[in-house]
Amino acid sequence: MGSYLIKNATLVDGNTCESGVNVLIENEFIKKISNEDIVVDATTQVIDATGKLLLPGVIDDHVHFREPGLTHKADMLSETRAALAGGVTSFMDMPNTKPQTTSLIEWENKMAIAQQKALVNYAFYIGATNENLQELKQADFSKIPGVKLFMGSSTGNMLVDDERSLDKIFSEIKTIIAVHCEDEQTIRKNLAIYKEKYGDEIPFSCHPKIRSEEACYKSTSYAVDLAKKHHARLHVMHLTTEKELPFFTENEDITAETCVNYLWFDDRAYDKRKGFVKCNPAIKKESDKLALRKAVADGIIKVVATDHAPHLREEKEGNYVHSMSGCPTIQFSLLVMLELAKQGCFSYPKVAEVMCNNPASLFEIDKRGFVRENYYADLVLIDKNAQTVVTEDVILSKCGWSPFEGEQFSHKVTHTFVNGFLSYENGIVNESSHAQALKFNR
Repeated sequence: MGSYLIKNATLVDGNTCESGVNVLIENEFIKKISNEDIVVDATTQVIDATGKLLLPGVIDDHVHFREPGLTHKADMLSETRAALAGGVTSFMDMPNTKPQTTSLIEWENKMAIAQQKALVNYAFYIGATNENLQELKQADFSKIPGVKLFMGSSTGNMLVDDERSLDKIFSEIKTIIAVHCEDEQTIRKNLAIYKEKYGDEIPFSCHPKIRSEEACYKSTSYAVDLAKKHHARLHVMHLTTEKELPFFTENEDITAETCVNYLWFDDRAYDKRKGFVKCNPAIKKESDKLALRKAVADGIIKVVATDHAPHLREEKEGNYVHSMSGCPTIQFSLLVMLELAKQGCFSYPKVAEVMCNNPASLFEIDKRGFVRENYYADLVLIDKNAQTVVTEDVILSKCGWSPFEGEQFSHKVTHTFVNGFLSYENGIVNESSHAQALKFNR
């Protein structure tokens, strides 16, 4: 694959924001990092990174790339193209595909597809059901990031609601249990109230009242109680409310993720964007958004991901009842976070921490998530003096739209390296894949 020298970058990694850094890439790995000149031969490609930020490639622990079975919405090639354009070099995909990834056979099928099509590094959760505990216990969690557990129904309806099954999962699974926390009975009760009032024409602004703070809090409380009871490793995904935050201040084995849409939007967005910001759990109040931003800054929320969930425009344009939940966000997630950093919500190093360092550490990913010598050269360069305007023509996800359409960000992704290979450069995706399966040191 050859070698590259990135010269005079501003390194953003961990607690570091250091200018004048040179990074030598040889083959798959970071060979040398220095503030001094690095001597290279004529075969090394030199990239002048003056005025640019250098971050580890983003590790997104929460995506729905829709393959197999839902490839009219998205597939592994289309969505990893979008990932590259957004500086995302590794993803962990959810099990609610068709068929659902609730067996090792279906997990192996997904791995085979990714090996052929993915342009960035990949891993796939195995999904829990009320009946598949024995299958979960046979899984090799050096290759699988964790068990995904839906304690509230969402796209694909993989709801696990049997108390005995939940108790056994938390007591017998000795790896990360990544949970969608919404109380199903609360949601059904709320939906019935609003359907009685409006029929199918429920205003989109009612979404956070249907999939409410109460529904989230009740389910998260239950999951946390189970994790404490059984000393389980719990990772609550896509946190949306201020009320839930105290659950994540006491126990290092109980962590939380939020997503960029909850940090950028609040419930005022429903009037303008309607179904295009409908996702589960729902985007909630401005006070929740601001509390989540502060929790990221304070280290209470450990991971910021996307819950990248493409649907076709026509699947989002219907009335509330028929509009599907989910937003495609992976191409612009890093830009959202850098914009929030520029606004003073948190620092540039905090962006690297919650999008790169912490996912690598929490999931125990081998040699990724940091800019370190002898680590894989998964890297992204950002021009902090260039703008990105989100228009339909720049969107690479197969669905062809983004909830961020019309937004203008004050940073631009210029280069993305995957395992030392320059996979994206100034708007051009190189589809010669050098992606690898993620390894977990467990």
